[in-house]
Amino acid sequence: MAGFLSPATREQIRAASDIVDVIGNYIPLKKNGANFTALCPFHKEKSPSFNVNPHKQIFHCFGCHKGGDVFTFVKDYENIGFMDAVRRLAERAKIPLEFENTPGAQESRHLKDQLLDIHEQLTTRWQNCLANEAAGQRARDYLASRGVTSEAIKLFRIGAAPESWDDTVNWARSKKFDLETVATAGMIVGKPIDAAPNSASDEENSQAVIGNRQSAIRYYDRFRGRLMFPICDEQGRVVAFSGRVLPGDESPAKYVNSPETPIFTKSKIFFGLDKSKRAILDAGYAIICEGQLDLIACFMGGVQNIVAPQGTAFTDQHARIIKRYANEVVLCFDSDNAGQNAIVRSLDHLLAAQLAVRVAVVPSPHDPDSFIKANGGEAFRTLVQSAEGFFDYLLKRLCATNDATTDKGRLTILRNMAEALHKTGNSVLLDTHAQKTALRLGVAVDAVRKEFSKVKAPTTFTREDDGPDDSILAGEAEDETPTRPSNHELHLLKLLFIHEELAPWLAAHLDANWISHPLVRQMVAARLAAAEQGTWQNLAAFLDDCESPFMRGLITEAVADDRALPNPQTQLADVTLKLRNQFIETQLAALTQKISQPELDDAAKVELLHELQRVKVLKRSSLLPLER
Repeated sequence: MAGFLSPATREQIRAASDIVDVIGNYIPLKKNGANFTALCPFHKEKSPSFNVNPHKQIFHCFGCHKGGDVFTFVKDYENIGFMDAVRRLAERAKIPLEFENTPGAQESRHLKDQLLDIHEQLTTRWQNCLANEAAGQRARDYLASRGVTSEAIKLFRIGAAPESWDDTVNWARSKKFDLETVATAGMIVGKPIDAAPNSASDEENSQAVIGNRQSAIRYYDRFRGRLMFPICDEQGRVVAFSGRVLPGDESPAKYVNSPETPIFTKSKIFFGLDKSKRAILDAGYAIICEGQLDLIACFMGGVQNIVAPQGTAFTDQHARIIKRYANEVVLCFDSDNAGQNAIVRSLDHLLAAQLAVRVAVVPSPHDPDSFIKANGGEAFRTLVQSAEGFFDYLLKRLCATNDATTDKGRLTILRNMAEALHKTGNSVLLDTHAQKTALRLGVAVDAVRKEFSKVKAPTTFTREDDGPDDSILAGEAEDETPTRPSNHELHLLKLLFIHEELAPWLAAHLDANWISHPLVRQMVAARLAAAEQGTWQNLAAFLDDCESPFMRGLITEAVADDRALPNPQTQLADVTLKLRNQFIETQLAALTQKISQPELDDAAKVELLHELQRVKVLKRSSLLPLER
């Protein structure tokens, strides 16, 4: 996200975003003394170790050690960048960002707000039509025949658009919406007419006419007599619709989807992601299916780590969105030829995003929806869990669609396998599947390797790194976690960040070299520098500037329980003295080792003995900054 965010605006957004209210909208919080607790949303646990401190405006999990402020929580829970988290909280608090204050940006933001309002209100209008109006009867009957429950209808906010050319037009006029704006939202379509209506009554009946006789426009509804699925962005805001034809209609288009608008780009939207993203993060992989009803059946059947591309083929942008939540996908498209071909076409984009790929094949003639209706959600979960690797699937697919007993068929299988495997840049995968291909074709593996080597790697996608990465289809190694600091150093953090009035004393008595843990040393130095320079704001702002999640976790762990400590200055003096003495013990051990070296001359040994004596005297002295 481009633009400048001043510290003042960041603090304004933070102040308007109470961490208890924000986190409470994501997970249920329970009052526990002065703080709130919950089951941690970042790791699986049976007893609550997630702690929210309303006084410090921070959170910390004592199980996985994740912690931070309200920006950190939204960023990590939604798996988005920091500035995206800032924008979401700013929108929630209705605070404009600096880079949105130009006239053009303000107009754009105003238009987007209007479009979101139109979509939200129209969702409610179509929900009511489905639930209560005679115009929604056919849609109700259809949903019942497909086994869609009332819970699913409510959760996914399914609605029905009446069979009328002007129902939405009239609705928009009754709500005082500008019809041109409603057309921009894609809900109605404008068609120029040669002349204005013959009478005022004509205009009031079913058309809206604007401008003069040469520029008059007649509006009509885009969605008519269809089952309506609201399409939401990752924040759960309705940004588009998909209308499914109902039985008995003669329309050749099974689905009519919203056109692209200022709030909807179909290549960047997944149906269901707003509801499934947490399940995807928990499962570690995303299931990708084709349609809304497939997804709803899976979701209601208990398999919730699932999304569906919206009205378009799978794109590179779809792959990058999935990569924010998981390192692996399981493709589960329809069992017909179109669905299976779509699986093969999606490979390039998935590999470019460095996603591991498996394929779950639903037995013909089923799709995921009908399979779950016939066999249940657990059977579908088992099918997904046993999904085979993409290249095992591809080899079977190629052998099923080409005659492996003919030269032409074998050459086609070899060429397609080689081209797909070369895209990974992974030698191990290439050799593994050369062996499998040879076994399947009944030929020598060396011959297949030789043929594979003749095929050049296609350049159909651009990798983000400079070379092959063995993690493309096998997942990535976790970063090593830094070692934890000593209990004394954690206690120092607790005293310093809870009792802010002690910072001047610590600055006068502590030498940063006494702290052995480099990250603790860095955080203490930054805190004392902020106190000395008068730049200290609050703990939440300090956490924003921490360089790593580990650093934030250490601080939030230290201050999660911020009840007043007895005699904090005495405790601080005690822990500082212990840190100093530990540092001196390390010095004494190093000096003793040097003195014992046999090659040391007498002059050097005498100098080291004097230094040893000086350090011993220092250890017995009162707490003063270490001399250098």
